Amino acid sequence: MNPLTNLNISIKIAFFLLMAGTPAICQQSTDSLHITLDEAISIALKNSLEIQIAKNDVEANTILNNYGVAGGLPLIAATASNTEQIQNIRQELQTGGGTSRRGAEGNNTQAGITAGILLYNGRRVVATKKRLAELQYQSSEVLNSQIQNTIAAVMTSYYDVVRQIGYINTVQFSIDASKKRLEIIQVRQAAGMANNADLFQAQIDLNTLTQTLINQQLAVDVAKSEFLRLLTLDPKSPVSIKDTILVDQGLQIDNVLDKITVNADIKAADNQIRIAELIVRETAALRYPTVRLNLGYNYIRNQSTAGFTLLNRVTAPSAGITLAVPIYNGSAFKRQQQVAEINTSTAKTQKQVLVRDYSAQAVKMFQTYRRSLEQLESQKANYKLSQQLLDLTLQRFQLIQATIIDVREAQRSFEEAGYRLINLNYAAKSSEIELKRLTNTLM
Repeated sequence: MNPLTNLNISIKIAFFLLMAGTPAICQQSTDSLHITLDEAISIALKNSLEIQIAKNDVEANTILNNYGVAGGLPLIAATASNTEQIQNIRQELQTGGGTSRRGAEGNNTQAGITAGILLYNGRRVVATKKRLAELQYQSSEVLNSQIQNTIAAVMTSYYDVVRQIGYINTVQFSIDASKKRLEIIQVRQAAGMANNADLFQAQIDLNTLTQTLINQQLAVDVAKSEFLRLLTLDPKSPVSIKDTILVDQGLQIDNVLDKITVNADIKAADNQIRIAELIVRETAALRYPTVRLNLGYNYIRNQSTAGFTLLNRVTAPSAGITLAVPIYNGSAFKRQQQVAEINTSTAKTQKQVLVRDYSAQAVKMFQTYRRSLEQLESQKANYKLSQQLLDLTLQRFQLIQATIIDVREAQRSFEEAGYRLINLNYAAKSSEIELKRLTNTLM
């Protein structure tokens, strides 16, 4: 088969692959682990240490969301003591006589059980219980946010590997073209129709592209290591990725901005506002009276070998109500309430800042997304033209109607067109991923 025909087939294959959406076909060892995007996301969600930390926070806050922690359940305590004594006793009676003894043994035993039930404390328990529930909800939103962030990071890194491998494809096809050019020059030189300068230049160009291919393979390896880090896998593991970058072209800025409010970070900020408001209620309740019902049962036994009373044993239930009224504590509670109100205002402002920043980020990402899509179609056409130009220039070069410089320029245009097409695909896809992360729609 004619070498030029082989080159034409290679270029057409390159064009088909790039038009399909940036392939990720790379020479891998037979023991490489092939990972799809869905598998990568599944592995990341299972192995992510950041997600595990967020899950632990949810579990901890779920445990704390309890009326007992809020102080609304009875407090029951049991006490017991036993004291042995050796006493020197001297007692004188009004009626005369008395007792005097050294080393008299004595024993005091006490046991009791008490229960305290809160009846009223300005509804502080109610506010605390609601705050604990909000903390649980907030930790769930933080977990959701971490899941979205992890998925977005994995997808972006995955498609970065696809992009870097796409660069390799472009360089490899350009190397094939350089080899064909070198073959043509070698045939000409054998026929006495080419000089050493053209031969040396063709060899230099081929060596330069080979070096570029080696450097690009390094970039692929680095991208894969980062990808494996996000999956919490050994970064040295051999991995193979074969995929194309397909962009969802149906995103609209109005829908994106409308869904910003369902972002997990925004919802967590809402929880923080409610938490701050409940802390205001808790601190305000400190200035109200506290009423408790106290119940108990006591056992007391005193025994002595000398003295007025040789044995005294008492068993008795008890009940009572205690009232504690805060009168003055240096205005500490009042100041705590004022600070809590300031914190509530701060939480509201922080949410506004978050909404502002996320909205601005969404607009910027959508601009990148839309401009990339607009350029993508024209770049596909441009890539096709550059492929045709390289094909035609090589034919003319074979017929001695074009110079080696013409071939180099056509080859450079082909490479640049391929790079731009890959970059536009990746820019559109990464913008799409970020927009979906901001709207909490990656899952």
